Amino acid sequence: MERVSTGIDELDQFISGGYPRGKSVLVTGTPGSGKTIIAIHFIYRGCQDGKKCVYIATEEELEDILHQAESIGRDIRPFYESGQLKIIKLYEERAYTTIQTMSLGFEKIDSLQSDIISLVEKIPGETDLVVIDNLGVFTLNMSMDEFRKQLDTLNLLLGKQHYTSLYIMDDTSNRRTEGVASYSAYGVIRLSIKENPYTNLRERHLEISKMRATSIPLESYAFNITSEGIMILQKKGVWSL
Repeated sequence: MERVSTGIDELDQFISGGYPRGKSVLVTGTPGSGKTIIAIHFIYRGCQDGKKCVYIATEEELEDILHQAESIGRDIRPFYESGQLKIIKLYEERAYTTIQTMSLGFEKIDSLQSDIISLVEKIPGETDLVVIDNLGVFTLNMSMDEFRKQLDTLNLLLGKQHYTSLYIMDDTSNRRTEGVASYSAYGVIRLSIKENPYTNLRERHLEISKMRATSIPLESYAFNITSEGIMILQKKGVWSL
């Protein structure tokens, strides 16, 4: 199976060379655990490799994403300005639409936040890599059954286009939908923040819970987020990624 680099060399080694091409991978975790950072690594490496990338931002403004990427040594601004990377500002679109809808006297705007399938229409043709950050915003007014149906349909449509997709989803939304996204996705990476019982310090951890057609490690890996990106920690040393 052809692989697409995660943008993190050690993670590539853990999963036989990268994310399976044309498949969807779910990245879920607690606030501050590094979900968006994982996505930025993926997009940055893809752009470096000449791939056309799309980043659908549902929770952050454009400049916040660009600044965050710069802060970890992954400047995606040149790729955005050249058009190789398209950042779809869904967060801002939703906010403006909500303001307009409320100004017209409509109180219910739930449907604006419950249409996952329509995201496909926002992705230009000839795209290689897709990130949706955060998928969880669509689950607030949706039943678990409806979410599963829409996500399965999204997977099917993106897969038919051979897009390699990364779904970012906060842990709260994942629990609220009883983890059904983990069944739909081809792979699952879980991030968390834990207290080290030996040092009493809090650490970020990465665990590969699932990756079909791939031999995966069972360990949970501690990592740091630095000005040079993610650094995975091990007892015998530090790998800079």
